[in-house]
Amino acid sequence: MKKGAYPIILEKTDDGYYVKIPDFGIGTQGETIVDAMEMARDAIGLMGIDLEDDGKQIPEPGSVKVEVEKNNILTLVDIDFLEYRRRVDNKAVKKNCTIPYWMSVEADKKGVNYSRLLQEAIASVLGINKEKC
Repeated sequence: MKKGAYPIILEKTDDGYYVKIPDFGIGTQGETIVDAMEMARDAIGLMGIDLEDDGKQIPEPGSVKVEVEKNNILTLVDIDFLEYRRRVDNKAVKKNCTIPYWMSVEADKKGVNYSRLLQEAIASVLGINKEKC
């Protein structure tokens, strides 16, 4: 569910860029233009899924009049709220798996944490950094 492209305003600061996101009435910042745009996308994504979770409407892109001061940059940031939710939603889901009885007995003797072991194994197969698990 792509909502479109939201206008953002980048304002140069001493240590990077301040980003205004008019449709959501929020701001963020980044060290570079690319970083600032990614931070804006992240802020829009978080606000959007928070609004959805609260049963509220996500603002349409361009729903707020944008005024750009001299030397500021007006650009657009797109966001796919469904994909964003998939990436940041870290809730646990239950998965059943089957192992031989003898293996279960030996693993229990060693105090194996099955959930942790499965997460680490899947992370390894997917090439994901284990600290994210």
